[in-house]
Amino acid sequence: MRGISISNKSNKPIYQQLFEQISSQILKGELESDFNLPAIRTAAKELRISIITVKKAWEKLERDGLIYSVAGKGCFISDLSNNELGNKRTNIIRKQMLKDLLFYKNLGISEDEIIKLVKELYSKVLSC
Repeated sequence: MRGISISNKSNKPIYQQLFEQISSQILKGELESDFNLPAIRTAAKELRISIITVKKAWEKLERDGLIYSVAGKGCFISDLSNNELGNKRTNIIRKQMLKDLLFYKNLGISEDEIIKLVKELYSKVLSC
């Protein structure tokens, strides 16, 4: 599969890595509407991962409205307007940030510390 990199050393489950990379490609417009994703078995074989893992990622993509399935034909990228893509992207970011912020709050990190760290780390990401 083009541009997909799975790490067995990551703390993230493999299905989550796959979901995040494909959803990112969809939200950035790298995978166009009605593009036919590889069959679950084919993707599993290419990535050397479990069929169940790929199925779980595909199901999550479908639940989030990023792909749709056609019985006997496979899974396809949903036809989403730029506005819909932007809304889905914002929703995904909000969910992740909420989880992260709750974690930081539980660690006792202040809002100012979080903002300072985000700015510092974001500038490092931009320089890469």
